[in-house]
Amino acid sequence: MNAQRFLHTIDGISTWTGKAAAWLIVGLMALVCAEVFKRYILNMPTAWIFDASNMLYGTLFMIGGAYTLAQNAHVRGDFLYSSMRPRTQAGLDLVLYIAFFLPGIAALAYAGWDYASDSWRINEHSNVTADGPPVYHFKFMIPLAGALLLLQGAAEITRCIVCLKTGVWPSRLKDVSEIDVVEEQLALSEHVDEESRKVAIEHAQDIEESARQRGMGGDLLK
Repeated sequence: MNAQRFLHTIDGISTWTGKAAAWLIVGLMALVCAEVFKRYILNMPTAWIFDASNMLYGTLFMIGGAYTLAQNAHVRGDFLYSSMRPRTQAGLDLVLYIAFFLPGIAALAYAGWDYASDSWRINEHSNVTADGPPVYHFKFMIPLAGALLLLQGAAEITRCIVCLKTGVWPSRLKDVSEIDVVEEQLALSEHVDEESRKVAIEHAQDIEESARQRGMGGDLLK
């Protein structure tokens, strides 16, 4: 397996897990709507919905971390970073990944496994409310999130090494972005003429390209 295929395979795993976790937002929305209806219309609040919504949101937040890293979407202070050459960016990233990312995420996965195992062993339930729901399955999301981040981190370190050798960032798997939504909405609009549609799409593409250039790596169209 060459380096590019290795990178895209890991990107694909992170993308799949991120999209799968994204469906939790549907369940979260349903729970919140049900609780609002029961609390304010029926005057019958449900205690366990608070715990359940926290667990759904926490799972979404943690599992989505690797996907966000794969899309190069984590927040960075790029005032100086964006003006650096690719090899300089790669060298800086490599140092930061080795010095901070790997130890921190490895500690998260290691400690999270012990934390979740203890929770499973004692059949832990939430103490926020009386007779709260079980939380041990939720706590297992901590080591899982750490493992996914370590896997994607291996891909990012490989990207740094490849860039140091070639001077060019390896491509990433491209996911649906804002520009795709803009193009689809403009294409379906009956109130925008062809020339205005073209200008708007080109402007949106310029904005997206500028944002991408501040980060690292190109995109691979699926």
